[in-house]
Amino acid sequence: MHRPYQQIQRRKSRVVNVGSVSIGGNNQIAVQTMTNTLTSNAKDTLEQIERSAKLGVDIVRVSVPDKESSNSLKEIVKHSSVPIVADIHFHYQRGIEAANNGASCIRINPGNIGSIDRIKEVIKAAKDNNCSIRVGVNAGSLEKQILEKYSEPTPEALVESAKFNIKILEDNDFTNFKISVKSSDIFMSIKAYEQLAELCDYPLHLGITEAGGKRTGSIKSSIGIGNLLLQGIGDTIRISLSDEPEEEVRVGFEILKSLGLRNRGVKIISCPSCARQQFEVIKTVKNLEKKLDDISTPITVSIIGCVVNGPGEATMTNIGITGGGNDTHMIYLDGKKNNVVKNVDLENYLEKIIRKKTKELELNQ
Repeated sequence: MHRPYQQIQRRKSRVVNVGSVSIGGNNQIAVQTMTNTLTSNAKDTLEQIERSAKLGVDIVRVSVPDKESSNSLKEIVKHSSVPIVADIHFHYQRGIEAANNGASCIRINPGNIGSIDRIKEVIKAAKDNNCSIRVGVNAGSLEKQILEKYSEPTPEALVESAKFNIKILEDNDFTNFKISVKSSDIFMSIKAYEQLAELCDYPLHLGITEAGGKRTGSIKSSIGIGNLLLQGIGDTIRISLSDEPEEEVRVGFEILKSLGLRNRGVKIISCPSCARQQFEVIKTVKNLEKKLDDISTPITVSIIGCVVNGPGEATMTNIGITGGGNDTHMIYLDGKKNNVVKNVDLENYLEKIIRKKTKELELNQ
């Protein structure tokens, strides 16, 4: 099979564990999402977590804004198939409860949860429960003193906030943490992460915060996160979309797959279609993407509507189809011509041979 033209050299970072998932070092870049159910409703939250887990999510974050959510967290952690991160803002007691109730990580800004004594209590709870921390700096919630200094969010302000919060943790002998410096502005985010990457070796959690709906947010995230990943910066990612968590997971994996950083599920190479197409490429691809969502084994499929680029693309994929005239199409297996199909239901046919090939690949792993 075709290998990437160039491989990314990743920044060297120390390793932090989020439950069973190791972040940083030579570990694969983890994909995260966040639930949008009421955390106090453990049933709905768990169902949403498991839908993301089926798509391969590595870590899921849940918001813990109140005592009811904190109590529910214990049940969620108990039944979740993936590590859970508790999102904490302002209330130090929620951070302590989250660590005690089994969260694998808590997302806080130490600087905004109160006095140093309260911070020490949260850190102690994290240590006692082998719970890591994410320092979550966000352009929309910078510390008052930093905003006063810079007048508005800037890359330098984000990094200064990160340094401020890092120092609090380090001064209390806690280094089991990762960091994010998110903004909804792509350029601000990129510059802040670039500066932070030079200043420390802690793992970095990447994201373009409040990126927007599915289309807009996916594009913004791909540009911002993709730019950083190309530089080797980033150890775990979350795509922030005004959509269901499952969509965040799908987009996250597609970004990593396109850069050769993760290799999971069906990777479809398809043409945009034109007047030369000999079958309905767009409809076929859309429907196959939905039907094959459950496959986790890496497999590449080329779906090309005509003979201009079809044969060439097919030589670089596990399965390929090139459209031909008179409803007659060429099927390729492992880059070689295999058989001709005529007057068949292409979607069902392709799904069948893709699933068959996937099982073969699984047996040979």
